[in-house]
Amino acid sequence: MHPDGRRGRGAVTNTSGRYEKEARVAVDDGWGGPDDEPAPLRTSVGIDTSRSIITRNQSPDIPFDRSINPYRGCEHGCIYCFARPTHAYLGLSPGIDFEAKLFMKPDAAALLEKELRAPKYKPRVIAIGTNTDPYQPIEREHRIMRQVLEVLAAFNHPVGITTKSALITRDIDILAPMAAQGLAKVYLSVTTLDRELARSMEPRAATPAKRLQAIRELTQAGIPVGCLFAPVIPGLNDHEMEAVLEAVKEAGAGEAGYLLLRLPLEIKDLFREWLSENYPNRADKVISLIRQARGGVDYVAGFGTRMVGTGPIAALIAQRFEAACKRLGLNERRYSLDASKFRPPPPVRGQLSLF
Repeated sequence: MHPDGRRGRGAVTNTSGRYEKEARVAVDDGWGGPDDEPAPLRTSVGIDTSRSIITRNQSPDIPFDRSINPYRGCEHGCIYCFARPTHAYLGLSPGIDFEAKLFMKPDAAALLEKELRAPKYKPRVIAIGTNTDPYQPIEREHRIMRQVLEVLAAFNHPVGITTKSALITRDIDILAPMAAQGLAKVYLSVTTLDRELARSMEPRAATPAKRLQAIRELTQAGIPVGCLFAPVIPGLNDHEMEAVLEAVKEAGAGEAGYLLLRLPLEIKDLFREWLSENYPNRADKVISLIRQARGGVDYVAGFGTRMVGTGPIAALIAQRFEAACKRLGLNERRYSLDASKFRPPPPVRGQLSLF
């Protein structure tokens, strides 16, 4: 796509998804006039008619077995986002479409209440923000994440949230009372302190400074906060690891984690295109280092190593991370959430329970 038409977006192209039988490519034949400027790309929001809201998983790599995603697609436009390939299931591109053609779940809160009231439901921590960001810009208008939190708070249900948006501070009035009961914790993703890198790599996400301020506000409200330095991109942002951890510790974070860049499916080409356009002098080196941390290929999806990689490069990143956390006192205490307080409130309508 023409640079002027995709200003403020992460992906460079809008290549068809992997399930499409045809690929459409726009080509400039040189016959356009001086006034033929591309129209600005606008975000559209459709309706997701899913009949359930809690997604289950059995992955040994992640510490939760259920999650909620209020939105499909993400306007933040992070070029590295591992959720991009999911847009192919909708017949859309994991490129520009992923960040411009979004879908909301307006019935999320009602569906959640229905699932939590099921007689066989067993409470465990629900993770939100593990796929697309629940506090992306359209949340300001649609407030679906806030409605979900209101349901969780009413049921005394534990929740862990991951975001890179300062909008989460809007919901401190819900999160702080939940945290006081051991029902809520938050992880802010801080990938870089370099505003220019953040602007090109995560174009519509909060600036690094605003994320640090969000950590301060959440911590001051008594909400346990951690930081994800994710993804670590060798040759691009890995040198900032210690500085990022120092900054989040100073802001009040008590925990930290990291993830190595993952390049499955369409992401490998989207990332290469972005890297070549924005950092052409470093592109070959970055790709080489990534492959060295992945056994000589772009990505290996095996459990146990897909999040952190293998080999000397990956081992050095792990050693640096552990050393920095030890020096800063991060991860000395882990904030566990309490599922024992789960209690469905009386239904608004219908006969009340006798017990």
